[in-house]
Amino acid sequence: MRTPPSLRLGLRAWFPGRTRVNARERLRAVGGAALGLLLAGLVCRALAGPDFSGNGWLIAPLGASAVLVFAVPASPLAQPWAVMAGNTVAALVGIACARWLPDPAWAGAIATALAIGVMFALRCLHPPGGAMALLAVLTHTTDFSFALFPALANSALLVLAGVAYNSLTGRRYPHMQTPPAAPPTDAHFSTADVDAVLARYNQVLDISRDDLEVLIRDTEAESFRRRLGTLRCADIMSPDPVAVEFGTPLQEAWAMMQQRRIKALPVVDRSRRVVGILTQADFFRHIDLAHHEGLGARLRGFIRATASVVSNKPEVVGQIMTRQVRVSSDDRPALELVPLFSENGHRHIPIIDSELRLAGMITQSDFVRALYRAVRPES
Repeated sequence: MRTPPSLRLGLRAWFPGRTRVNARERLRAVGGAALGLLLAGLVCRALAGPDFSGNGWLIAPLGASAVLVFAVPASPLAQPWAVMAGNTVAALVGIACARWLPDPAWAGAIATALAIGVMFALRCLHPPGGAMALLAVLTHTTDFSFALFPALANSALLVLAGVAYNSLTGRRYPHMQTPPAAPPTDAHFSTADVDAVLARYNQVLDISRDDLEVLIRDTEAESFRRRLGTLRCADIMSPDPVAVEFGTPLQEAWAMMQQRRIKALPVVDRSRRVVGILTQADFFRHIDLAHHEGLGARLRGFIRATASVVSNKPEVVGQIMTRQVRVSSDDRPALELVPLFSENGHRHIPIIDSELRLAGMITQSDFVRALYRAVRPES
């Protein structure tokens, strides 16, 4: 008998997901927790002295605080205010309930619930605070000094250890909650969109709002790199482009550009290897553009072949073409063309094959079209 899909999904929810941190990060957290608790224990034991008659110089909820401070230092629940204020006010609530409610069952439940409410109000929600309140009730602690020592003292020492250890091991702590920065102009969502979704979610997240937005933006950028990064020049080029040779007459080349509505022609030798590129700018460079009157006539006169045997006027493509031309291989990532189009002012990039022969042409329009396909939502 097969298990119904709904039951399989329900059972899967009881099993943990994969932890996406490496062994180095796990060892970093383990070492930090050990050092932090050792510091708090040794210092508080020394402060308590041999005649200390309290309930202890190191309290159990601090172990849970250590998990947060050293394993998830970016969590809002692990920040210094949350650790110190959360544990302290929870201890105060637990002591009050232990003093005034005789039944431990009622006192424990009410103390934990009230501690959560107070921590919410003071913006110091800290999960070990619930254990702190319950501990005060179960040990029937009625002295309010317990909230200062060991609760606050333990928490402060653990936080100091967390600041030093996390900083030395490359983790930002305290993890400052910064106001949202202005989104990039090419972002697909705004900070207001993040706020709206969080308002609808209406639950406590174990991640700060700014970190969440950064993760979303980095995920979007990674998706863009993945989709565009797999594209090769051969995927977006116009194959078998029309080309001219060194000796092609200017009139023929110009007519070819006008008929095909293109602004550049690669210039090749007899083996189809690129030796230059001819653009409309090459034609206009040989015409006086200071006076616009009669521009068409001057252009027609320039490209018209001369009957004279001896003439200084250019007659063929090779005399006016741009000899230094940037090319790219058909197997190169298309992403490498970004600086050529965006910074170096190129508008046409000839693409060559493994034998260095002309295989295609990529224009700015081809590249923009590829970018659009890469960033549009996947269906």
